[in-house]
Amino acid sequence: MADLCRPPDLFAIRDEISGFAAVAPGANSSTQAIYRGTNWSTSITGSTDAFLKVRNWQLDTGRVSSDQELRSGAAVCIIGAIVRKELFGGQDPTGEAIRLKTLSFKVVGVLGAKGQSSFGSDQDDFILIPLHTFQRRISGNREVGTIYLSALDGVPTERVKADVERLMRQRGHITGDQADDFFVRDM
Repeated sequence: MADLCRPPDLFAIRDEISGFAAVAPGANSSTQAIYRGTNWSTSITGSTDAFLKVRNWQLDTGRVSSDQELRSGAAVCIIGAIVRKELFGGQDPTGEAIRLKTLSFKVVGVLGAKGQSSFGSDQDDFILIPLHTFQRRISGNREVGTIYLSALDGVPTERVKADVERLMRQRGHITGDQADDFFVRDM
Protein backbone atom coordinates (compact mmCIF):
# COMPACT_ATOMS: atom_id res chain seq x y z
CA MET A 1 0.00 0.00 0.00
CA ALA A 2 1.49 3.37 -0.98
CA ASP A 3 0.33 6.31 1.14
CA LEU A 4 0.34 10.06 0.43
CA CYS A 5 0.40 9.54 -3.32
CA ARG A 6 -0.13 12.03 -6.06
CA PRO A 7 -3.38 10.99 -7.89
CA PRO A 8 -1.67 10.23 -11.24
CA ASP A 9 0.47 7.68 -9.40
CA LEU A 10 -2.51 5.33 -9.36
CA PHE A 11 -2.57 5.22 -13.14
CA ALA A 12 1.21 4.85 -13.37
CA ILE A 13 1.15 1.92 -10.97
CA ARG A 14 -1.74 0.33 -12.85
CA ASP A 15 -0.04 0.79 -16.23
CA GLU A 16 3.63 0.19 -15.38
CA ILE A 17 3.72 -2.43 -12.59
CA SER A 18 2.99 -6.08 -13.24
CA GLY A 19 2.11 -8.81 -10.81
CA PHE A 20 -0.91 -7.34 -9.09
CA ALA A 21 -4.49 -8.62 -9.07
CA ALA A 22 -6.19 -5.28 -8.37
CA VAL A 23 -5.38 -1.66 -7.60
CA ALA A 24 -7.72 0.79 -5.88
CA PRO A 25 -7.48 4.44 -4.85
CA GLY A 26 -8.44 5.42 -1.33
CA ALA A 27 -9.24 8.53 0.66
CA ASN A 28 -10.12 8.30 4.34
CA SER A 29 -11.70 10.36 7.08
CA SER A 30 -13.41 9.96 10.43
CA THR A 31 -17.12 10.61 10.63
CA GLN A 32 -20.22 10.30 12.76
CA ALA A 33 -22.75 7.90 11.23
CA ILE A 34 -26.36 8.48 12.23
CA TYR A 35 -29.40 6.28 11.75
CA ARG A 36 -32.58 7.64 13.29
CA GLY A 37 -31.56 8.41 16.87
CA THR A 38 -28.41 6.27 16.94
CA ASN A 39 -24.91 7.72 16.46
CA TRP A 40 -21.69 5.82 15.81
CA SER A 41 -18.19 7.25 15.39
CA THR A 42 -16.47 5.40 12.53
CA SER A 43 -14.19 5.85 9.55
CA ILE A 44 -15.25 6.45 5.98
CA THR A 45 -13.27 5.34 2.92
CA GLY A 46 -13.82 6.65 -0.58
CA SER A 47 -12.73 4.16 -3.23
CA THR A 48 -13.89 1.98 -6.09
CA ASP A 49 -15.26 -1.55 -6.00
CA ALA A 50 -11.69 -2.75 -6.65
CA PHE A 51 -11.12 -1.92 -2.96
CA LEU A 52 -13.21 -4.97 -2.08
CA LYS A 53 -11.00 -7.23 -4.21
CA VAL A 54 -7.75 -5.71 -2.95
CA ARG A 55 -8.79 -6.10 0.69
CA ASN A 56 -10.43 -9.50 0.10
CA TRP A 57 -13.87 -8.38 1.27
CA GLN A 58 -17.05 -10.35 0.69
CA LEU A 59 -20.55 -8.92 0.83
CA ASP A 60 -22.83 -10.36 3.49
CA THR A 61 -25.94 -8.73 2.03
CA GLY A 62 -26.79 -6.29 -0.73
CA ARG A 63 -24.64 -5.31 -3.66
CA VAL A 64 -21.59 -3.29 -4.70
CA SER A 65 -21.88 0.22 -6.13
CA SER A 66 -22.84 0.31 -9.78
CA ASP A 67 -20.54 1.82 -12.41
CA GLN A 68 -23.01 4.70 -12.77
CA GLU A 69 -22.98 5.33 -9.01
CA LEU A 70 -19.17 5.27 -8.96
CA ARG A 71 -18.88 7.68 -11.91
CA SER A 72 -21.57 10.11 -10.80
CA GLY A 73 -20.55 10.32 -7.17
CA ALA A 74 -23.84 8.92 -5.89
CA ALA A 75 -24.69 9.00 -2.19
CA VAL A 76 -24.56 5.23 -1.64
CA CYS A 77 -22.53 3.22 0.85
CA ILE A 78 -21.48 -0.25 1.91
CA ILE A 79 -21.13 -0.64 5.65
CA GLY A 80 -18.94 -2.89 7.77
CA ALA A 81 -20.35 -5.43 10.24
CA ILE A 82 -19.64 -3.27 13.32
CA VAL A 83 -21.40 -0.26 11.78
CA ARG A 84 -24.35 -2.52 10.98
CA LYS A 85 -24.47 -3.85 14.54
CA GLU A 86 -24.15 -0.42 16.17
CA LEU A 87 -26.67 1.39 13.96
CA PHE A 88 -29.14 -1.33 13.00
CA GLY A 89 -28.81 -4.14 15.54
CA GLY A 90 -30.08 -7.31 13.89
CA GLN A 91 -32.12 -5.72 11.11
CA ASP A 92 -31.07 -5.68 7.45
CA PRO A 93 -29.96 -2.11 6.63
CA THR A 94 -30.04 -2.56 2.85
CA GLY A 95 -32.06 0.27 1.34
CA GLU A 96 -32.05 2.35 4.53
CA ALA A 97 -30.62 5.87 4.68
CA ILE A 98 -27.88 6.89 7.10
CA ARG A 99 -26.39 10.33 7.62
CA LEU A 100 -22.66 10.95 7.27
CA LYS A 101 -21.72 14.49 8.21
CA THR A 102 -24.71 16.43 6.80
CA LEU A 103 -25.41 14.08 3.90
CA SER A 104 -27.86 11.22 3.51
CA PHE A 105 -26.47 7.96 2.08
CA LYS A 106 -28.41 4.90 0.94
CA VAL A 107 -26.99 1.62 2.29
CA VAL A 108 -26.63 -0.73 -0.69
CA GLY A 109 -24.54 -3.43 0.96
CA VAL A 110 -23.09 -4.87 4.15
CA LEU A 111 -19.66 -6.47 4.33
CA GLY A 112 -19.02 -9.80 5.97
CA ALA A 113 -17.17 -9.67 9.29
CA LYS A 114 -13.35 -9.88 9.27
CA GLY A 115 -12.38 -8.98 12.84
CA GLN A 116 -9.16 -7.30 13.91
CA SER A 117 -6.30 -6.60 11.53
CA SER A 118 -2.71 -7.58 12.30
CA PHE A 119 -2.25 -3.93 13.37
CA GLY A 120 -4.98 -4.31 16.03
CA SER A 121 -7.68 -2.18 14.40
CA ASP A 122 -11.23 -3.41 13.84
CA GLN A 123 -11.58 -3.93 10.09
CA ASP A 124 -15.39 -4.09 10.36
CA ASP A 125 -15.79 -0.54 11.67
CA PHE A 126 -15.89 1.51 8.48
CA ILE A 127 -18.11 2.72 5.66
CA LEU A 128 -17.17 2.51 1.97
CA ILE A 129 -18.48 5.13 -0.45
CA PRO A 130 -17.61 5.92 -4.08
CA LEU A 131 -14.34 7.86 -4.36
CA HIS A 132 -15.93 10.70 -6.36
CA THR A 133 -18.61 11.05 -3.71
CA PHE A 134 -15.92 11.27 -1.01
CA GLN A 135 -13.91 13.82 -2.97
CA ARG A 136 -16.85 16.09 -3.81
CA ARG A 137 -19.03 15.78 -0.74
CA ILE A 138 -16.74 14.81 2.15
CA SER A 139 -13.20 16.14 1.58
CA GLY A 140 -13.85 18.84 -1.00
CA ASN A 141 -10.69 17.95 -2.94
CA ARG A 142 -9.52 15.40 -5.53
CA GLU A 143 -6.68 13.96 -3.44
CA VAL A 144 -6.04 10.26 -3.07
CA GLY A 145 -4.21 9.50 0.17
CA THR A 146 -3.73 5.77 -0.30
CA ILE A 147 -3.32 3.36 -3.17
CA TYR A 148 -4.23 -0.23 -2.31
CA LEU A 149 -2.71 -3.15 -4.25
CA SER A 150 -3.03 -6.90 -4.08
CA ALA A 151 -0.50 -9.21 -5.65
CA LEU A 152 -1.48 -12.04 -7.96
CA ASP A 153 -1.30 -15.52 -6.47
CA GLY A 154 2.25 -16.82 -6.85
CA VAL A 155 3.81 -13.35 -7.23
CA PRO A 156 6.05 -12.42 -4.29
CA THR A 157 4.71 -9.32 -2.54
CA GLU A 158 8.31 -8.24 -1.91
CA ARG A 159 8.81 -7.92 -5.68
CA VAL A 160 5.63 -5.89 -6.18
CA LYS A 161 6.58 -3.68 -3.21
CA ALA A 162 10.07 -3.06 -4.60
CA ASP A 163 8.63 -2.26 -8.06
CA VAL A 164 6.17 0.23 -6.55
CA GLU A 165 8.91 1.87 -4.46
CA ARG A 166 11.16 2.19 -7.51
CA LEU A 167 8.35 3.71 -9.61
CA MET A 168 7.29 6.13 -6.87
CA ARG A 169 10.88 7.32 -6.38
CA GLN A 170 11.22 7.82 -10.13
CA ARG A 171 7.91 9.71 -10.39
CA GLY A 172 8.78 11.86 -7.37
CA HIS A 173 12.28 12.61 -8.70
CA ILE A 174 13.79 11.15 -5.52
CA THR A 175 17.40 10.13 -6.01
CA GLY A 176 20.23 8.60 -4.00
CA ASP A 177 19.95 9.11 -0.27
CA GLN A 178 16.96 11.45 -0.43
CA ALA A 179 14.12 10.39 1.87
CA ASP A 180 10.97 8.99 0.32
CA ASP A 181 7.84 11.16 0.48
CA PHE A 182 5.67 8.03 0.53
CA PHE A 183 5.71 4.64 2.18
CA VAL A 184 4.76 1.18 1.03
CA ARG A 185 3.49 -1.44 3.47
CA ASP A 186 3.37 -5.15 2.78
CA MET A 187 0.38 -6.43 4.69
